[in-house]
Amino acid sequence: MKIVSYLENNAATLGFVIDNLVYPSKVISQTLPNSFQELLDQGDTGMREAETAIQRFVTSEHPGKGRTLEEVQLLAPLPKPPSFRDAYAFRQHVETSRFNRGLEMIPEFDQFPVFYFSNHQAIQGPGPVYCQPQHFDRMDFELEVAIIIGKKGKNISVQEADDHIAGFMILNDLSARRLQMEEMKLNLGPAKGKDFASMFGPYFVSREELKGYLTEPMPGHTGAAYNLQMSCFVNDVLVSTGNLNSMNWTFAEIIERVSYGVTLYPGDIIGSGTVGTGCFLELNGTGKRMDPTYQEQWLQPGDTVRMEVTALGVLENTVLLDPETTEKPTKS
Repeated sequence: MKIVSYLENNAATLGFVIDNLVYPSKVISQTLPNSFQELLDQGDTGMREAETAIQRFVTSEHPGKGRTLEEVQLLAPLPKPPSFRDAYAFRQHVETSRFNRGLEMIPEFDQFPVFYFSNHQAIQGPGPVYCQPQHFDRMDFELEVAIIIGKKGKNISVQEADDHIAGFMILNDLSARRLQMEEMKLNLGPAKGKDFASMFGPYFVSREELKGYLTEPMPGHTGAAYNLQMSCFVNDVLVSTGNLNSMNWTFAEIIERVSYGVTLYPGDIIGSGTVGTGCFLELNGTGKRMDPTYQEQWLQPGDTVRMEVTALGVLENTVLLDPETTEKPTKS
């Protein structure tokens, strides 16, 4: 099951993607809600009813025509999540980034999965993303996959955690690296360097739909892992490739850590963290370590970032300078 939210008559509308066409929920069935959050709040029952309604719709001589993803104004699949956490699950990204700065691998990485809270009110979908001049001082993409929690729970064990996942989306977590590095010198953050735009989409894919991609987790780890190829292009140039199966910490292990003493709710989002080579910060550091004359690359106003993940689709965004700003851009 693939789910989208899109703008219809200036309001967010729940839609389902069937054979690459978008159909409004109310066309599928009048009993379905008109927002993804409402559907998630119905739990497993709601998701099963949606799947049944889609099956009936597909086998019926349904009236009307669906629209392509390009014909609708897509929002993030879940435009207003209750919360958004981002993890740090790929050892390659962490280890390489530290090595590039002359630091040894931090041993605590292997002791527990770490995460931070990001801004759940700065969620965007495909399309233009307007940013402030200081954001463009070493602006970076981050190639990630995110989950949406589908079932309420607290102190969730790793053995039960996968059952709390409703499904998956591509995540591009934009980062303003200068702001981030300055604030983290004070041993807090990341916060201001990452609170302005996190893009998800183009659609949500249910966990059931990814069963064919299941694989073994990393040795010593527990939970579902998925063989999903991940790629990022900037202005149609391939800059990053990886695979979701290289997550050292599984989403199940992250959920166990996150839910310790804390209740997770339907609609809560958790990101995987950056896949190895999945951002300019890591790529630039490696490039300069190998060649002192290497020219760093950062996102500039007008750049288009396209992320592709097996079974999760294509998320494309163009980063632009906010036309209402009075600041002058800072050149990266």
